[in-house]
Amino acid sequence: MPTSDPFSVFRALHQGRAPGDPLVLPGPWDAASARTFEEAGFPALATPSAAVAASLGHEDGRTPAADMFAAVTRIVRSVSVPVSADIEAGYGMAPDELVERLLETGAVGCNLEDSVDGVLVDAHRQADRLAQVRSFAGGRLFVNARVDTYLRGGPGGADPEAETIARAVLYAAAGADCVYPITAPPAALPRLAAAIPVPLNANGSPHDPPALRRLGELGAARITFGPLMQQQAMAAAGDMAGRLRGR
Repeated sequence: MPTSDPFSVFRALHQGRAPGDPLVLPGPWDAASARTFEEAGFPALATPSAAVAASLGHEDGRTPAADMFAAVTRIVRSVSVPVSADIEAGYGMAPDELVERLLETGAVGCNLEDSVDGVLVDAHRQADRLAQVRSFAGGRLFVNARVDTYLRGGPGGADPEAETIARAVLYAAAGADCVYPITAPPAALPRLAAAIPVPLNANGSPHDPPALRRLGELGAARITFGPLMQQQAMAAAGDMAGRLRGR
């Protein structure tokens, strides 16, 4: 009998995607936005740490771990679809503690990035960390390994695309289920997808839905939006406030 546990559902959503049909994952920042996205028909969600930080009054990258995990817990409990959590670089936690805290939230997956305080970490050290996370998770977390070479620049001036591929291959071998080369240009996606043996996560824009299909055609199996949806919602609220003040 087929299983319907949230982790298996989430994993299956990434598999066998047809070109032009990527998995689109909206980024909720609180329980209300999560319910809105579920009601719109999305089969899964992925929290963006920057949007959650903004909703809690923190700067991006400065959210205390307890606040982030509490926010993810509220989001997960507010919906019936699987939720993956952006947990930045893991808040300095050992892999076993990090997995325990994640599983307590009810999340079925996580983003883990390979830079800390704006600096890329050693790729082999990051691969070892990912392998430990996978081992402690015991098949209960879908690990999306974020590669920050386009964002931070390759070490020693290395070519970002070559460094991205090298890191992504290491991370996939360590057990990452998906790789996220954040801010990679669309033109690079076909080469990245051809070289990386796991699904590829790309950045999309909620302002341009037709472009999401094109990203899929270029090789993206999954598309997320970072904090853009939360920023758009806040801009709409600001416009409404401005109109009210101008009455």
